[in-house]
Amino acid sequence: MAVFPSDEWLRIYRDRINGSPEYREAASTWEGAIAFVFEAEPDRGVPQDLWAVLDLWHGVCRDARMVSPEEGARAPYVIRAPYTRWKQVLAGDLEPVKGMMQGKLKLQGDLPTIIRYVRAANELVHLTTTVPTEFLDEPPPR
Repeated sequence: MAVFPSDEWLRIYRDRINGSPEYREAASTWEGAIAFVFEAEPDRGVPQDLWAVLDLWHGVCRDARMVSPEEGARAPYVIRAPYTRWKQVLAGDLEPVKGMMQGKLKLQGDLPTIIRYVRAANELVHLTTTVPTEFLDEPPPR
């Protein structure tokens, strides 16, 4: 069980991405890193914004790790939302591209490009559900 978000959780997620033929095919022409900002919610155990980056390149995740805001801001795509909104994505209750279009997830970067890769985005979300996850604001399972 890995805490979300953390380097350990991201390593497991990277391995799941790289083991997915569905993602490899859907993202075969995607180039570019995506930064994710888990916005602070002190009452949920997230006292400050947390940043993570996935280095995605032609269907492969070359790296996935927690980063500083300065490093994350250099990614061509930055998606931000409150921590609890990201939990909705991981639970499958919010589809990310739809969430961006509804303003529930804020995107910096080219939305039409993201929309072209909706199948890859959906596979990335599906793969999050395969990572054994412990959330910061929930007691660990016994």
